[in-house]
Amino acid sequence: MGRAHGSRKKAGRPPQSNMAVDPDTATLDPDMATEVEELFSKRRTFTKPSSEEWLLPDPNEVLTHPQQQHPELQALKASLNAVKSRLSDQDLSEWQWHTGSTNRAGKVIAALRSAANAEICTQAWCKFYEILGTFPLLPEAAVAAGALNTVHLCEAPGAFVSALNHYTQTSEATRYWDWAWAASTLNPYHEGNGGHATVADDRLIANTLPWWSFGSDNTGDLTSLKNLLQLQGFVAHMPRVDLVTADGSFDCLEAPDEQEALVASLVLCEAVAGLLLLSSGGALVLKMFTLYEHSSVCLLYLLNCCFSSVSVFKPATSKAGNSEVYVVGRGHYGKDAARPLVAKLLRSYGPGMADGPALFPAALIPASYLRQHLEVCSYFHERQVATITENLSLFPVKSAEQRGRLERLRDLTAQQYLLRFRVSFLPRGRWLSRGAVSPAFLSVAGGGRPVGLKRHMGSFNARRELRGLNWWQRLERGRHGDWVRPHCNEDGGGVLEGPADCAPMSWFTVAGAALSEVRNSPFCQGGLLGQLNEALGGAAPAAWDRLPPCGACQAGPAAAALGQVAPPGDGGGARTRCLVVGDRVVWAAAGGQSPALMLSFSEEPAFPEGGLLALHDGEPGYQRALLGVLLGALGGLGPGDALLLPLLAAATRLTAGLVFCLRAAFRSVAFRCPSPGGRVGALLLCSGFCPEAAAPLLSPLADLRDHMERLAEGADQSSEAPQQVLQFVPMEELLGGGLTEFLSALNSSVVRQKLHLLLQRPGP
Repeated sequence: MGRAHGSRKKAGRPPQSNMAVDPDTATLDPDMATEVEELFSKRRTFTKPSSEEWLLPDPNEVLTHPQQQHPELQALKASLNAVKSRLSDQDLSEWQWHTGSTNRAGKVIAALRSAANAEICTQAWCKFYEILGTFPLLPEAAVAAGALNTVHLCEAPGAFVSALNHYTQTSEATRYWDWAWAASTLNPYHEGNGGHATVADDRLIANTLPWWSFGSDNTGDLTSLKNLLQLQGFVAHMPRVDLVTADGSFDCLEAPDEQEALVASLVLCEAVAGLLLLSSGGALVLKMFTLYEHSSVCLLYLLNCCFSSVSVFKPATSKAGNSEVYVVGRGHYGKDAARPLVAKLLRSYGPGMADGPALFPAALIPASYLRQHLEVCSYFHERQVATITENLSLFPVKSAEQRGRLERLRDLTAQQYLLRFRVSFLPRGRWLSRGAVSPAFLSVAGGGRPVGLKRHMGSFNARRELRGLNWWQRLERGRHGDWVRPHCNEDGGGVLEGPADCAPMSWFTVAGAALSEVRNSPFCQGGLLGQLNEALGGAAPAAWDRLPPCGACQAGPAAAALGQVAPPGDGGGARTRCLVVGDRVVWAAAGGQSPALMLSFSEEPAFPEGGLLALHDGEPGYQRALLGVLLGALGGLGPGDALLLPLLAAATRLTAGLVFCLRAAFRSVAFRCPSPGGRVGALLLCSGFCPEAAAPLLSPLADLRDHMERLAEGADQSSEAPQQVLQFVPMEELLGGGLTEFLSALNSSVVRQKLHLLLQRPGP
């Protein structure tokens, strides 16, 4: 869980200078130099009164009084929202391009990629590296011991931990420290995690899975008390926790005026987690928004009572027009100081924690604190409003003089970032990830889906109008309409060549909370699943196999599918057995056109019906039946035999694992969609069966079947909530060998087919 590099060194990183000076900028316009300096100085630190009146409230007063808003802060909120409302008619893509061109720090990422070789070089990386260079976050105890222990919450895709690795590895003072880290985030591989909150980018996660805690439910949901306590156990090997970071948020673009309130419960859970985990002297970095609500007033007051220093910081690399700020608490007073209060908070811990009674009653918040809180909010309000106003004034066309000045500012800001924070080159060999596993995030980017489509399109008002339409109108007019509308022709993806090497004796099952809907998949672009689930909710078909086929869509003939798995030659030799899972009527006539094949038939797994359709291939009954078919095939086929297996989809890790087993047992696995006969879903065409490769799979698959059956019968349930098996092949194996690309293409074809069929029968 940790990593050590040679001997320990006791010295800390030298303090950062206030401003690194480049001789080439000495003759700059003074106003320009001042603007860049101010860009890196958006920081306010609370000053505690000498009277020691800022004290932790009595735990009996916690979460017992109603929320009480503060008029002056609400006036700032109304003022900001009035300015933001002027953006409601702006096309989102055009506006984002425009604000990107005015962003003073817009060239920092490119500069870092070139000069520093930064891992996971995103805006989040830039922000946290800036925080590390601005605040002395590493506690004296860590400096003295030459050892560092850190925990990173809501960390996907891993930019904060990557930035910390870069920071420590490029300083001789910290390079040889013993550093142990752990992270928690919404599991990008969990099928039940919603797309609006889950970060799909798994570039670091795929290669560092042992360092990530997703809890016993496998979701990684930090707002679950059980997951938080399991995270506490996960890091129990650390002698102390020196730093906790929390960069959580979720998509609030459809309610931008209430972003702070919407994320308040998540932020409070992150703060409680930090207080539970941190050791004395430790530091907390917590992302927050605007700070106008009473929940934010209470939380910042709590942090001021738990840390010797609390600052609110807006990094230069945080887009100046957004509402995010980072609260940096240093010098944690220790767990004992706040233990009774934290214990009280844990009893109310959960996803709606900030929606009920106030953390503290307004009467217990000192006036001296409120004055400083208002000053902090006013300071950042003024700068955010100024940025939005400037962006509006420069839109849509900037003069040549304005463009020139902005480019000089952007160049200077990138230059100053590298100098100010002494960013050095880090060889790839010292990255956290060695790149041995290909992440799903990059593999799914192709996958046969419509490329280049963003989650949000058009203006805020246009999107609000779209939400008022019926589901099929939203589909036709939305970002997938042009992709779904044309009639389907037979589609096939790549071919998986086998038999693939694997180590089934090392496999293990992962069980978690039973799925209610498949919202997310490492093997399918998330927006497609969301669109399909929305259509299913509106159309409410009784079952896929009762949905009339589209007469204009063209599925390939059954004879062509049989020909694809038939052995080469004229069929004069011994006939090859082909096990067809499906309707004998569709395939029997075509069998006569393939004399090299001897067909046998097996019953197809029943499709889920009614309210279970949004589970797709994640419905446990369907999965058990599919596993039964696979076990029968692997145990009964002979050398060189073939298998035709219809598949409803392959969005879940469990179904992906079954396809992985097919690839391990056959020389070739391909797919067709639509399948012959117009059946909904895809058809897997497996040829060249290898019994010696399949034999090691039988015992693990039988154990998997037994585990699934016990869960279905109510046995082996370790919690009150129903559970199901989510995975049995390790993600590191599922993500390798082209399987992700193959399944992504298959799932995209299946989703397109299903949406097209639903679009043929819109309801009222």
